Amino acid sequence: MTEPDKNTGADAAPARQKLISGPGILLVWLYGVMVVGAVSRSAVQISTDFHKAPLAYSLSALAGLVYGFITYSLVRGGDTARRAALVCCAAELVGVLAVGAWTLAEPSAFPDATVWSDFGMGYLFIPVILPVTAIFWLSKARRASAG
Repeated sequence: MTEPDKNTGADAAPARQKLISGPGILLVWLYGVMVVGAVSRSAVQISTDFHKAPLAYSLSALAGLVYGFITYSLVRGGDTARRAALVCCAAELVGVLAVGAWTLAEPSAFPDATVWSDFGMGYLFIPVILPVTAIFWLSKARRASAG
């Protein structure tokens, strides 16, 4: 439902659909925690030991940026933000699965762990569970907005 514009009497733009109602609040909280974990870990590692494992530390920083963008998109709400979050969650899932498999197949490529190493084992497997849950939630939000 839109409200009339006080100046023109025309309908204002419809309000953004909230993505953080119900279980979406938990997703925002968990993504926020992952932002802090990934960014702080990678910042310390990059500033102190980047030469030891540049790939691992760079991937952790990338994970932190992805988590941050998804958090922002969920909080922002609306159809465009939902689509952007959905694409990022799918990319995140591909990244977790690829890096997780890579760390198991060739551990020497990662002398130090990343957020996504071993499918997120160091983070209680939240990095592999979170995008699946978010994709489900965002798909449900899409169906609700279409109906």
